[in-house]
Amino acid sequence: MIKEFIEKNEARMLDELFSLIRIPSVSAQPEHKADMVRCAERWKELLLAAGADKAEVMPSDGNPMVYGEKIVDPSAKTILIYGHYDVMPAEPFELWKTEPFEPVVKDGHIWARGADDDKGQAFIQAKAFEYIVKNNLLKHNVKFIFEGEEEIGSPSLGAFCQKHKELLKSDIILVSDTSMLSADLPSLTTGLRGLAYWQLEVTGPNHDLHSGHFGGAVANPINVLCQLIADVTDDKGRIQIPHFYDDVEDVPADERKMVAEIPFNLDKYKQSLDVEELFGEEGYNTIERTGFRPSFDVCGIWGGYTGEGAKTVIPSKAYAKLSCRLVPHQQSDKIAQLVVDYFRSVAPKTVKIDIQYLHGGEGYVCPIDMPAYKAAERGFETAFGKRPLPVRRGGSIPIISTFEKILGIKTILMGFGLESNAIHSPNENMPIDIFKKGIEAVANFHLEYDKV
Repeated sequence: MIKEFIEKNEARMLDELFSLIRIPSVSAQPEHKADMVRCAERWKELLLAAGADKAEVMPSDGNPMVYGEKIVDPSAKTILIYGHYDVMPAEPFELWKTEPFEPVVKDGHIWARGADDDKGQAFIQAKAFEYIVKNNLLKHNVKFIFEGEEEIGSPSLGAFCQKHKELLKSDIILVSDTSMLSADLPSLTTGLRGLAYWQLEVTGPNHDLHSGHFGGAVANPINVLCQLIADVTDDKGRIQIPHFYDDVEDVPADERKMVAEIPFNLDKYKQSLDVEELFGEEGYNTIERTGFRPSFDVCGIWGGYTGEGAKTVIPSKAYAKLSCRLVPHQQSDKIAQLVVDYFRSVAPKTVKIDIQYLHGGEGYVCPIDMPAYKAAERGFETAFGKRPLPVRRGGSIPIISTFEKILGIKTILMGFGLESNAIHSPNENMPIDIFKKGIEAVANFHLEYDKV
């Protein structure tokens, strides 16, 4: 029945999804402020059309929130569905094969910014809800909360949750904003890494200098910056910041055994990335490194002359964007200060540094014995024909741990993304087949949840 519903309504559903995607709701860029409001309003319309009793755009300290609900019985269980309507910037535009905000269906995929993260995945939730409601199958209450700041660290959602705790009161949270191992190997995300993010500024001379007149006599801020960040990790992939690993737990033996059973083709993985060798913390395999261990990365670096041709200059300043992925029990604020203190302590007197902590959040672990998790397992099994593997993922959704702290409830991470979907990159996409299976899986989750 669900398959028939999807096939019958596929064209309409894609049109509705495309109406969201065409709104360039880029939270990181101030020029898209009006687009954030437009996208929130569009989500309100779509939730009402899907069967919500009410939906509204609510103010926050930042971009507006979208809240919707369908209350069938105040005494029944309640699921809170979370998603985000903001997207990453589409730059560099020249690397896109299609227009990023004009969705195209080609080769069985939807190509556009937000096709997966998170408009496409959140839309899966909305359409599964529509099916359950319109076929009179809903036995529990459903609430929706969609924010417009996830891609910039969800700075307003915590305060919103604190202020509206009663409104958001639920038994479980359901999120589709994560990925699967592959299209043929469905998986449920049981853990997320936390995040901490900084900008580092290194200042040398008070103005740019001629590299012939001053080269060898004055420290070059770019050289110093490169040395500083290179020294953060050793040749074994170990982060050298004092006390960084104090709260990091070793991977439990039973979970390492479970990881070892996950089908993983190392050669195929390297080939997909076009790299000859991998690099990471010694003593751990690739899945463990991305799921159980913290990391340090330079996300951007710039300074000096980068235009066409040559310009012999020692720049006055150099900059880098830095991030750490954190594991459960590591506190982002604590790590943030450790990193700030570290760079201030190791910076040479030949330069001045300024390091700003931009945002962060904690990791999360989902118990796999929860009844709601079992319902999600059965939902996946119905749609994909096999039981999903429980896998910790390397990404971060900082608000998930915030939900647990403020609302006191756990989250089921029922995501349908694939590595090939290229989220955050040019040519983001979503296979239509996965999109339809996702709707089927979530619809069956609702049915199974009523049995637990």
